[in-house]
Amino acid sequence: MTTTTARPAQTKLLQPRDRQQTASRLLASHAKLHFDPLVDVDWEAGLVPGMPYADPRRLSLYGTELWDRMTEEQRLELGKHEVASIASIGIWFELILMQMLVRNAYHRDATTPHVQFALTEIADECRHSTMFAKMIAAFGAKQYKVDRKVHHLSRLFKATSTPTQTFAGTMYVEEILDAFQREAMDDERLQPMVRTVSRIHVVEESRHISYARDEMLRRELTPLQRRYEQLVLGAIVYFATTQLIRPDAYAAVGLDPVEAAAAAAANPHWRRTKTDMAAKAVDVLTQAGLVGRTNRWLLVKAGVLS
Repeated sequence: MTTTTARPAQTKLLQPRDRQQTASRLLASHAKLHFDPLVDVDWEAGLVPGMPYADPRRLSLYGTELWDRMTEEQRLELGKHEVASIASIGIWFELILMQMLVRNAYHRDATTPHVQFALTEIADECRHSTMFAKMIAAFGAKQYKVDRKVHHLSRLFKATSTPTQTFAGTMYVEEILDAFQREAMDDERLQPMVRTVSRIHVVEESRHISYARDEMLRRELTPLQRRYEQLVLGAIVYFATTQLIRPDAYAAVGLDPVEAAAAAAANPHWRRTKTDMAAKAVDVLTQAGLVGRTNRWLLVKAGVLS
């Protein structure tokens, strides 16, 4: 049985390596181990009745008065719909990321390992989005969409993002998803489908995170540029984190979405979970100079810094 503990922050920031050597190493790693979710997930096995989808202590309402009023069946359903909501946010950001990677590759030499890994990552993200969508459908849930404002801001972001925003934002979102899934994949109490999907995503995203981190660290910024990048990155962190659990997920289990969202926002257990899951990414971003006075308040507001 797994325990719920804070993920330790990194104490030493790795320096970026040679761009082409990094890409060549990641391409070799991909060649040795990669997955096809249409084959490597047993979609026909279905779900195990009565088996949780998530550690209850990682759910947004755990420990609240509303949680105490919920039935065990509602708590089980809440876990299912919160996992579906987080997977939906994964699809949302992966679609944005794919477009940003294509735009970045468009300006570069496709014969280089660096661009070839970008193309490999795009293919991975296509499969991951399909995998998340199939898992959501297997749950009998729906894809939970970000709110209209965030949807339209995202369209602007993916069209105008700088390399720093692209790769720092990618590292943050992928790290927070990775943290949830690293716990899930080793938790034998959880649905086998959730564990398998989590394991596939963790293995392949480790390469994507390395690629994004190295690219982020290569950026040389003037003080003015740094403040601008911090502000935009703060907005990315805020919107990505606050959209993780959509109000519709509460309605799906018979709760009032306004009451439940307010309870989650005030829940110290949920804030601790978000802080735990974001700890590694926030530490790296801080050491890279991308967390400061300009955006710290947004990270506090998002619940990933105290």
